[in-house]
Amino acid sequence: MSKHQKDLTIEKLMDKVKTYITDKRELDVIDKAYKYAFEKHFGQKRLTGEDYIIHPLNVAYILTRINADYETLSAALLHDVVEDCNVTIGEIEKEFGYNISILVDGVTKINKLNLSGTTEAVINNQRKILVGLSEDVRVIIIKLADRLNNMQTLFVHSEKKQKTTARETLDILTPIADRLGINSIKQDLEEYCLRYLNPNEYYDIVEKLNATKAERDNSVANMIESVSDLLNKHDIKHEIFGRSKSIYSIYKKLQKGKRFSEIYDLLALRILVDTEQDCYQALGIIHSKFRPKPKRFKDYIAMPKTNMYQSLHTTVFGIDGQLYEIQIRTYDMDRVAEYGIASHWSYKEKGSVKAVMQNEMEQKLQFFRAIMDLKKEQDNPEDFVNTVKREVFQNTIYVFTPLGDVIELPNGSTPIDFAYKVHTKVGDKTTGAIVNSNMVPLDYKLKSDDIVKIITSNNSAGPSREWLNFVQTTHAKNKIKAFFNKVNKEENLKKGEDILSKELRRQKISNDEFFNDEKLKKLFNDLKFNSLNELYGNLGSGKLSVSTVMEMYLKKEVSKDERIIEKATKGSERQSSSNSLIDVAGIDDIKVNLASCCNPVPGDRIVGYITKGYGITVHRMVCPNVAVLDERLIEVKWNTDSSMLPTNILVRASSDNNALINIISKAANNDIPVRKFNSHHSKEDEAIEMTVLVKNKEQLIKLMNDIKMIPEVTEAERLIK
Repeated sequence: MSKHQKDLTIEKLMDKVKTYITDKRELDVIDKAYKYAFEKHFGQKRLTGEDYIIHPLNVAYILTRINADYETLSAALLHDVVEDCNVTIGEIEKEFGYNISILVDGVTKINKLNLSGTTEAVINNQRKILVGLSEDVRVIIIKLADRLNNMQTLFVHSEKKQKTTARETLDILTPIADRLGINSIKQDLEEYCLRYLNPNEYYDIVEKLNATKAERDNSVANMIESVSDLLNKHDIKHEIFGRSKSIYSIYKKLQKGKRFSEIYDLLALRILVDTEQDCYQALGIIHSKFRPKPKRFKDYIAMPKTNMYQSLHTTVFGIDGQLYEIQIRTYDMDRVAEYGIASHWSYKEKGSVKAVMQNEMEQKLQFFRAIMDLKKEQDNPEDFVNTVKREVFQNTIYVFTPLGDVIELPNGSTPIDFAYKVHTKVGDKTTGAIVNSNMVPLDYKLKSDDIVKIITSNNSAGPSREWLNFVQTTHAKNKIKAFFNKVNKEENLKKGEDILSKELRRQKISNDEFFNDEKLKKLFNDLKFNSLNELYGNLGSGKLSVSTVMEMYLKKEVSKDERIIEKATKGSERQSSSNSLIDVAGIDDIKVNLASCCNPVPGDRIVGYITKGYGITVHRMVCPNVAVLDERLIEVKWNTDSSMLPTNILVRASSDNNALINIISKAANNDIPVRKFNSHHSKEDEAIEMTVLVKNKEQLIKLMNDIKMIPEVTEAERLIK
């Protein structure tokens, strides 16, 4: 991920620019733009405390990553002078010419509402961004760089502002960067958005990547050497690199249910060759030695993506049987993959930069045409953004009702999406669908011009939960969820009433006594409930225990903190025998123990030690107690098992009474029982030793990351005794 540069200077910027711009006249214009911006912004500060000029310098520097032309770099340096320094567009045109003034004017227009916190202002800002795109595509490219630098310094804002900006960026700007093919900026925007929207998931992935970096780097280096030797033997001129996987793309795959260990392209190579023919030859040569994984080959050269991306993708079983994703492309293809539409900055011989890029935009991005008409309509702002997301960033299909009415849906929609688009009651009572006079399954993918008839039944029990696995529209998903929320609510009310009734009989408390108006009112006040149904609903859903209700009703003085600790330490300690957890190479029937010094859990790298008379003791590889042993060690592996195992954590925190409660609350939120804990106080801090029960290492890492986020906590690590 690129970093905001606090000490960036015009000299550093110009050194980078000179690596691809050599025309002295163009370099002079960039230098002049900087001096002009420096003078106008002089004395202004950003919220970070830096001189304001650092921001436009960073925006321009980001644009050098995609070899931006001199007009775009100059406009980037000047992009805030009109809004912040009382400079007119006329003055910019007089000093720098018409083309640069048009770019500055475009960015100024789409930035005017940028810092507003109201929903409508944010949405109107997106409207301006999209409309600005029609005038000169370089305006939106400057905007993307501007937003990236603002994301790099987003830490100075409130959490609410951070999340609002990140959501807006992820919803509107990153899809535009993707459509324009500007991968280098898109990837950074996505990662910053993830950091602020889902910090726990972001730092969990970062920690996992860091933990495996040395091992991955070593594997990739060996694979590079092997593949490079292979291509050299066949006289294929090439360059080969290890390729880092973006954190956001890993996050998206994990969200789809993949395990971290199942993400193949964590080990990845990129091969650059001279010609398209070399791409296919290199692919064949690699496949001749390394067996490809079925269904993992994609030919984006023969069938490029809509954003002009071209490459061959294959996944092969490489050295040590590990899976490697390999991309093979030409140098020209690689430039387009990173720069997208901006790659045409280098095609000056075909005409003006603007003309070439605009022409390419017309050919590749026709879907933006619909946006030009939207600015003339006075739609509800929320409807506008939903339309943009649905129509612009996804392909749209148009299907018909039997009466000939047109229904608009996103590509991939099913008859269920269609039914809920017609009416909620139609969706809830759907039992079948007929498309073009043929009966089809409910997960059938509709196509444009299909004629759809929905079969309904008044005797239908309602929608199926399975529908949530294939419907495409948010509208349909929300309606299905709403139906089951209502059903669950009724079930929980009945269940909660039964739970309370049984407890009253057990405690020998009569209904008249318990449902006394005065006592019930006090109980509701203590629980912060408004009605009996709310009490039943929380009991039925498991959000509230009946013991807590009775404690409050009987006025037992049990503090909230004590209940949290009691609940956490009372957790299930179910464990299966170590023999069912561990697979010992070549031995079936032998006693296996997990070492209490390092408490290994599934996911840890482990080794077995053959003891005298006590079977095999399993240690973590990093345990110092096995570091000095070289005999009687044996290979062992984890079996798949859902049992929970104990392991030890040491947490250091500032001397604060809330630290222990906050830590145990984090464990409870992660469904991790705390078996025991000891707290040791000193003048400087508090040391808390905890034994927790976890299913695997991933769950443990997630807990430790959560604990590290607690303000009072200064350190958290696994403990080896």
